[in-house]
Amino acid sequence: MAVVERGPTQVQEVLAKGAVPDPYPTLELARNDPARLDKIRQVRKFIDDNGIKYIFFQQVSVSGHVNGKGVSATMWEKVAEAGYQLVYGATADLFVDQQDRYIGFGPEESELAAIADVDTFRQLPWDKRVARVFCDCYDTESGGLLESDPRQNLKRIMNEVEQELGYTFLCGIEPEMMWLKKSDDPNKAEGITKPWCYHINQFEELRDIILDVVDYGEQLGIHPTYGDHEDSPGQLELNFLFDRAIRTADNLSTYRQICAAVARKHDVVATFMPKPFTGVSANGAHHHFTLVDEEGNNVFYEPEGPAKLSEIGLQFMGGILEHYRGLCAITAPTVNSYKRFWDFGFWAPIYKDYGWQNRTTLVRVASGGRFEFRAVDSACNPYLTQAALLKAGLDGVKRKLDPGPPQQRNVYDVLDEGVDVPRVPGHLGEALEALEQDEVVKSALPGRLYDVYMHYKRDEWQRFLGAVTDWERERYLDILP
Repeated sequence: MAVVERGPTQVQEVLAKGAVPDPYPTLELARNDPARLDKIRQVRKFIDDNGIKYIFFQQVSVSGHVNGKGVSATMWEKVAEAGYQLVYGATADLFVDQQDRYIGFGPEESELAAIADVDTFRQLPWDKRVARVFCDCYDTESGGLLESDPRQNLKRIMNEVEQELGYTFLCGIEPEMMWLKKSDDPNKAEGITKPWCYHINQFEELRDIILDVVDYGEQLGIHPTYGDHEDSPGQLELNFLFDRAIRTADNLSTYRQICAAVARKHDVVATFMPKPFTGVSANGAHHHFTLVDEEGNNVFYEPEGPAKLSEIGLQFMGGILEHYRGLCAITAPTVNSYKRFWDFGFWAPIYKDYGWQNRTTLVRVASGGRFEFRAVDSACNPYLTQAALLKAGLDGVKRKLDPGPPQQRNVYDVLDEGVDVPRVPGHLGEALEALEQDEVVKSALPGRLYDVYMHYKRDEWQRFLGAVTDWERERYLDILP
């Protein structure tokens, strides 16, 4: 429930890593840049010295899944230099919609080229014979960047917004998830531990799992810090330090892969489903963020300001609150996400408001100069969420949007008094309609990225509307006479 505080030393360490460069603008430049080719040759020595036999070249789809190809280490130079090719539809997991049409792209369309981002090459701690490297995707027809690739899109948007604001954006994500007993029937899902929040004994029940996750994380450079047992069956939260947006997104994708590997080792299930159980808390992924200047000073912080926020901090928040409905289509991206907003009493971020340490509001100011957008869950694609939040925040600064005074009371008490407070969309279909009408949030998904995402999510919503559930059978099967 709390992201570890960032001291001056930690911020300086992030800034010392340097800026994350934009993706190469063309496939030709990516394939022929001398500095990149030199890095590829340096990795060869690491491969040979460490006995690496196989490498996963990874790209991220619009849903946040990690896709790609496995390549023998003997082919490292060839594939790293030229890239591997997959059909465009790999950016939509090569799924088909209800009409059996491939989502986003037809089978007659061309192939993408995925080019290794060599700086992300890492040996996998659960099998040191294997390594992975993230990739950015290009259009082999035009030679330019592939619009439907979320990863390079975040790089570009991050740098555009930072350049316009003149500051560095730092983000930390609280990844909640649940550890479940292995079962062939997902409807019989059961947590390994009891739903007792902060209970150290329940934390201890997961000790072997937690220590493997921490160990693997440290070896992959994401350094889990604070952790606790949350208030759902088997629910665990392990946090890691703030970083620039693209590294934070890569870290979350890596963390998910770590949890999957640990689950295989212990023969359990690691789920990032937003709400597996009725009547207990869901899996959130609150996004905490701030802006810092070149010296690492937090420019969102003003000790005498409302909720200790500066003018630019309030404006950035004002943009997020202005666009919260469209944002939800990206930050709460599944049908199941909205069950979190209907199971009341579990601090779900339902109402449009903000406040100092107020967990009944959509945006919580967690400390001086740091606030979190809470309508994000564990199924999110962090490359899309951060791009959208950046665009919304930038719009707030450009338009000097004022979020008003902070809410100091429990929002539910305010509602009981008859005050009207806008709420988040009630379901995925409503959120997608809001996204369709929000040009600012849509600008975070340019061109075919928006088209593919909307095709994917509209189909998901329509499939749900046509599906008969256990709840319906239990309620209506013998309803008459």
